Amino acid sequence: MVSWKELVLLVLSAVCFAGGGIFMKLSDGASRLLPTLAFLALFLVGAVVLAFAMRRGELGVMYIAVLGLEAALTLVFSIAYFHESFSSMRVLAVVLILAGVALLRW
Repeated sequence: MVSWKELVLLVLSAVCFAGGGIFMKLSDGASRLLPTLAFLALFLVGAVVLAFAMRRGELGVMYIAVLGLEAALTLVFSIAYFHESFSSMRVLAVVLILAGVALLRW
């Protein structure tokens, strides 16, 4: 069972990874210094926060939970910030990912 503290750390980690993805795209293939530094910093912070969350939890559950939440956040961020396409299939795909993560708890 994941504690509230671990859950907060997992969410924070996923936000860092998803935010890092935004800056990765903005870095234009790591050719722009500030966005490149931002995505590297966010990925590093996300990894450290995830490491703290994993101290007591199961690797398979915790890591996959972060990936699932990151996928959902990245979809939302890409639609909101980059105006990427929004389709029912994309939403369904993320819902299935999150449902799979939820099933890992049992």
